[in-house]
Amino acid sequence: MKRVNIHDAKTNLSRYLSDLAPGEVLVLCNRNQPVAEIRSLRKKALPKPRIGAAKGEFMVPDSFFEPLPEEILKAFR
Repeated sequence: MKRVNIHDAKTNLSRYLSDLAPGEVLVLCNRNQPVAEIRSLRKKALPKPRIGAAKGEFMVPDSFFEPLPEEILKAFR
């Protein structure tokens, strides 16, 4: 549990919120007396995707790299 004075919290709130771990509590103090708590609502951190995890699962056809038909290009204009 971190304790922070209100003035310091106002100055660095975004930094304190980004450092808050899931389930952790930040206690706001006024002249070193606790007045409020801020709790993280985040669950566990999302796992980072593994690059190359689907290698060999599908093939991109050569037609994918060909130019689009004119009627589809006109729809985007």
